[in-house]
Amino acid sequence: MSNPLLKDSVFQSTASCNEVMTMPGTINKSMILWILLAVSAFYSWTHPGVTMPLLFPISIGAFVLAFVSIFKKTAAPFLSPLYAMCEGFVLGTVSLYFEKSYPGIVVNAILSTICVLFCMLTSYKAGILKATPGFQKTVIFSTLAIAFVYIADLLLNVFGVGKFPYIHDSSTFGIIISIVIVAVASFNLIIDFDLIEKGAHSGAPKYMEWYSALSLMITLVWLYLEMLKLLSKLNRKD
Repeated sequence: MSNPLLKDSVFQSTASCNEVMTMPGTINKSMILWILLAVSAFYSWTHPGVTMPLLFPISIGAFVLAFVSIFKKTAAPFLSPLYAMCEGFVLGTVSLYFEKSYPGIVVNAILSTICVLFCMLTSYKAGILKATPGFQKTVIFSTLAIAFVYIADLLLNVFGVGKFPYIHDSSTFGIIISIVIVAVASFNLIIDFDLIEKGAHSGAPKYMEWYSALSLMITLVWLYLEMLKLLSKLNRKD
């Protein structure tokens, strides 16, 4: 789905306050979160012996922080920096694992994610891609389907039954699936841009800047991880 943290009702229900959400303010909050994520990711990358054993609990912590933010929006200024640091530890550890297996993959995944971000932003600003009701429904349905497959795959692994077909292998069909998932993650950005813009125009409360910055980070983190998976499959294919 489009980022679950971002919905029209979020902005409509919080649109009356003295200090309001602005686009520059949201961008500034995003920069703060990304700096925190980069610092913790660098530490995790350079100290794998410390962070590797903590990968699972930190991942759970990041999920809980994001989930709580959905229901407690006013806590976003406090929870989003914590989420960024937790996610940084996770990404640093995961990225190091991929880098050891496929040297150079992390730089390529980062550059690919940045390119997609700017392409989506340019397409949105130019009106090439619009978050129409039909577009949103398609992206939301596709994202829910992906989430269902990932949950099923996780449960299969936990119970030792096996793995969901084609999700992890480097077959042609497996690569096509990864490309489709990357595309869906990318299209989520269009919906995020649209909803953030609506929030700024409707005068949502100031704390929604943190909330929106957190939402964009969640989408981009997902996109980056999918880029890593896709590039690793392409490397194995070679």
